Amino acid sequence: MPGDSDEALIRKFSRKVINEGILQEAKRREFYLKPSQAKKQKEQDERRARRLPNAA
Repeated sequence: MPGDSDEALIRKFSRKVINEGILQEAKRREFYLKPSQAKKQKEQDERRARRLPNAA
């Protein structure tokens, strides 16, 4: 970390944000979902995860 350039630190930070899914979580929480819609979305996400095991 010490001695890293500003660009390297920004790349590390960006990579960490993407890997932890912070932006996806923020987009998901941007608008309120009714419980029925949330359940439906969760089921779709689970189906997608089963179909594409490496996407998680």
